[in-house]
Amino acid sequence: MLATSVSGAILDVNVGPNALLVYDPPFVHAAPGDIVRFHFNPKNHTVTQSAFDPPCVGLADGFRTGFIPVAPDTNPLPVREFHVPDNNGAPLWFYCGQTAHCGSGMVFAINPPADHDPQSFQAFRDLAIARNGTAAVAPPAPTYTLAPGPHYTPTTVPNHYAVYTAPAPTHAVAPKEHRILVGADGQLAYSPANITAAVGDTVVFEFRPKNHTVTQSSFHNPCAPLEPGFKSGFQPVAADTTDFPTFRLQINDTAPIWGYCGQVNHCQSGMVFSINAVESGPNNFAAFQQLAKHP
Repeated sequence: MLATSVSGAILDVNVGPNALLVYDPPFVHAAPGDIVRFHFNPKNHTVTQSAFDPPCVGLADGFRTGFIPVAPDTNPLPVREFHVPDNNGAPLWFYCGQTAHCGSGMVFAINPPADHDPQSFQAFRDLAIARNGTAAVAPPAPTYTLAPGPHYTPTTVPNHYAVYTAPAPTHAVAPKEHRILVGADGQLAYSPANITAAVGDTVVFEFRPKNHTVTQSSFHNPCAPLEPGFKSGFQPVAADTTDFPTFRLQINDTAPIWGYCGQVNHCQSGMVFSINAVESGPNNFAAFQQLAKHP
């Protein structure tokens, strides 16, 4: 469908129509000032901007809708708009950030070259499938900031542990380690879900079987990632695992920290957590969890 507006053309794109892992149409040609209007069909998809290579990794400053969960029979469908910039005619690339969707070929493009070009839409889709949604060469690791605190820098360590460290703050003589179980006993919950941690303390998230995340958000938008913010990524854990993967977070100030699980419908089921929530005020953990369940 194509309509016109004062600012330019409006190009409609269906996201996941008929439960298919596609954008329909899979690409469009647009001029600066045009609007691409994404209509989200039932299930839970994203529109996330990437580079041509890697195809399934979000650009640090790129367009992101976040996850848009849509129940069956929803009418009207939720819509997100992308305003086409003056990009000197260069193509723009996008994908669905849901688990395995990009690797299944759920990608989209604006102004891709013709099919004979090595960076055509088909080449982009083929690359996404060949990589199975995982970049062979990852982009530079982002710097995570817990405003107004210091920077968090990823550190590579042996085995499967993701560690975030920061410049040493001034803290109490004996910092504590707080352990939060993620999805223990098959529950869609963090245990405990609400803790108080001092400057210098470390929070260790321990992932139990199934596939969960630890993703930073904000109080008013509980189920959408905060940019920039910390993200563990999905942590698949087999049922018979005894050596559980962990994600570590060092506390550098006492500002409230909000987070959720990015797995489909887990946040909307109340799988959220908070660190240093002010329980005496309106922005407490219970209010945060209710907002996640009933946005």
